[in-house]
Amino acid sequence: MRRNARPDSPDLPALRRRATRLRRHMLEMARGQGQGYIGQGLGIADLLAALYFQELRYDPDDPAWPERDRFLLSTGHYSIALWAALAEAGVLPVDELATYGADDSRLEMSTLDTTPGVEMIGGSLGHGLGQAVGQALGLRLSRSEARVFVELSDGEMQEGSTWEAAMSASHFRLDGLVALIDCNGIQADGPMVLDMEPVAAKWRAFGWEVGEIDGNDMDAVVGALMLARKANGRPKAIVLRTTPGKGVARIEASEKAHFFRIDVAEWDGIIAAFEASTGAAP
Repeated sequence: MRRNARPDSPDLPALRRRATRLRRHMLEMARGQGQGYIGQGLGIADLLAALYFQELRYDPDDPAWPERDRFLLSTGHYSIALWAALAEAGVLPVDELATYGADDSRLEMSTLDTTPGVEMIGGSLGHGLGQAVGQALGLRLSRSEARVFVELSDGEMQEGSTWEAAMSASHFRLDGLVALIDCNGIQADGPMVLDMEPVAAKWRAFGWEVGEIDGNDMDAVVGALMLARKANGRPKAIVLRTTPGKGVARIEASEKAHFFRIDVAEWDGIIAAFEASTGAAP
């Protein structure tokens, strides 16, 4: 067993290094296919590093361990980030990342629950929070202390099912449920179609305890996750303001960061620039 436990004193420099490694994995995966949902993945690398190497309880040798905390990736097209995290955590072989998006690969561009470490299929948006509420209720009925974390996007807040689930979570006082809301300001064709602000106030109005942070500030991410441990009868929401393509200047500057497609030679340049900016070898 190699069960990950929650340390009380986070090692922030180590977590930042993990986030850098996650971004490096993602860039290599995107280069292999010449394309991918890389902007979103780079944006949530800090969150996934904090989750998998600080907050979540899990066993990489037994992804179905009954007492594990659950992490649900509602935005299934962010799979490039989840694959990087699962490989870095030892759930998947790092070498398998090279198969991202290939025919017959377990690592598709949207998640499948047949892949070890995946808790839900997230290809159809707007269903993650509802599934998280159901899992949290099930864990309560089984008297488990495991918690449920669900990532969803600002775009998903335009789905009515999200708010039905948000209302039920506060009604059932699911204080072991944590919603991680990636507010990166983009949708498929550019900026958000509907203005969802003020995001934090909306969640508070539904009875949630809410924090709002810079989702690319590791100190803030870890601090918010630690505060969300409180068992106070209220579900927790963390609104993360993230930058699509974080850490890669060209993708950060792109107006079309939802799905990034360029040729292999250009990917080489992007990766070289990333390595130079991080000041570290792979």
